[in-house]
Amino acid sequence: MRDTEAQMATLERAARDDAPAAPPAYRKLSVVVPAYNEEKSIPILCERLLAVLDALGAPFEIILVNDGSKDGTRSALQTAAARRKEVKVIELKRNSGQTAAMMCGIDHASGDIIIPIDADLQNDPADIPALLAKIAEGYDVVSGWRKDRKDAAIRRNLPSQIANRIISFVSRVPLHDYGCTLKAYRLDVLDGVRLYGEMHRLIPVYASWMGARVTEIPVRHYPRKHGASHYGLERVAKIILDLIVVKFLDRQFMKPIYVFGGFGMLCLAISGFAVVWALYLKIVDGLSLIQTPLPLLAVMTFITGFMCILMGLLSEILMRTYFESQGKTSYVVRDTLNFDASTHDIKQAQK
Repeated sequence: MRDTEAQMATLERAARDDAPAAPPAYRKLSVVVPAYNEEKSIPILCERLLAVLDALGAPFEIILVNDGSKDGTRSALQTAAARRKEVKVIELKRNSGQTAAMMCGIDHASGDIIIPIDADLQNDPADIPALLAKIAEGYDVVSGWRKDRKDAAIRRNLPSQIANRIISFVSRVPLHDYGCTLKAYRLDVLDGVRLYGEMHRLIPVYASWMGARVTEIPVRHYPRKHGASHYGLERVAKIILDLIVVKFLDRQFMKPIYVFGGFGMLCLAISGFAVVWALYLKIVDGLSLIQTPLPLLAVMTFITGFMCILMGLLSEILMRTYFESQGKTSYVVRDTLNFDASTHDIKQAQK
């Protein structure tokens, strides 16, 4: 009996070994590379990317976006594109920033999995298969975590740690490293997403709020060998401001009157309280109105409150124009069952 069981186990292992490899969990992979003054890094990066992507055995494309570089980056990109048809180049007329360059690459991508990566060789293309393995497990966003980061401790790492903790606290999305460019996204997660400022770091937050499954894995990180970093301490302030925008768009975009009107009502309440207090001091204590700042406070808060309510009304009009002029809906449908697509085309209604 034991011999029979051993023979059966041997046959099962042989069958597994001879079975064809499982198909990838994607149709096509798009790697997006924003580049600004990375003349020396581009040839090395393309060589490493092609080696990794060729080994995956699935269709892919590498989209290199030249963000208005002033060195020889354009020539390096043209050389890379001439060698392989999978390497595609987009030239921007001027320097628009990393987020805009990344958005451009995403807009031109044809794959159903999008992987952004820095052009400065600090990210390792060899980590891409690990990101894809997590995507295959059913995650919608896989974020890289530079656990052993090789950057300046004070000028780069400290601001990044501060920003990461603020974002995690406000968004309630527990990631260690929002600033790592190396991530993997399913295409449907990015559908309808428009990026401005420094918002490419906040895509996992937005995706999580929309119901996407988000996870994080450690990735390798290397010191910069060529060129100089384009970020400093001012990045923390920019990220905080972008986070406020994202938080507002997520929570109050449908009813902006609640934000502006709420603050306006508070100002009007303060104005009314200041008037009552000023009258009390005048009647009870015989204190002249010009001897206190209360009349001025009442006028200023009244005007501020009135203007905030008007801004809320204008925001409501703009919000309705945004949705109704483009045929957009205020909801997002994940899936439907037993609907006739010809009579109830949800996807078309959301465009």
